[in-house]
Amino acid sequence: MRLFAAVLPPQDVTDELGGAVDALRGLPGAGRGLRWTSRDGWHFTLAFYGEVDEGLVPELSVRLERAARRTDAFPLSLRGGGRFGGRALWAGAAGDVRALRLLADRAEAAGRRAGVTREEHRTYRPHLTLARSSREPADFAPYVSALDGFEGREWTVGGLCLMRSRLPVSGVPGEQPRYEVLARWPLGRAFDGPRVGGG
Repeated sequence: MRLFAAVLPPQDVTDELGGAVDALRGLPGAGRGLRWTSRDGWHFTLAFYGEVDEGLVPELSVRLERAARRTDAFPLSLRGGGRFGGRALWAGAAGDVRALRLLADRAEAAGRRAGVTREEHRTYRPHLTLARSSREPADFAPYVSALDGFEGREWTVGGLCLMRSRLPVSGVPGEQPRYEVLARWPLGRAFDGPRVGGG
């Protein structure tokens, strides 16, 4: 299973961002060479685990539950944007970004201790991917500039999710990966067991 840990913004937050992204998609050239991500898949990846043997999932879940319990709920908002070279355009984060980074470190450590092999450690940069270049590197500078003034409303991050990613297999142009919530744990000490599924 292709797995990752994530924070999911609430729908009213993604709806607000969606309005800004609709404006970006109206810019000249936005339809050429870019694959825009779908709103229902928007998330902040905390730790990417890649292909994980199903037998490791119970131990990974125990350790993610522990990471969630050790992290108090914290405020976050979407603000501005950036790019990874010509490969990807993203929305940034504001609020208690330090707590988000701490949760990401704990999610990464949970995977490592559960025996999930990962790439070498990289400095965590909070981002929500909005678009990727299809083939050639894209000039994302106009989109980053257009996002400069965007500031979404604040919400309280209250949970950590273990997500499954299903990559497109049909070969249909523009098809998106599908994401499924395998388990969700509330942040903080008031823990009463994982909430399985999307609820």
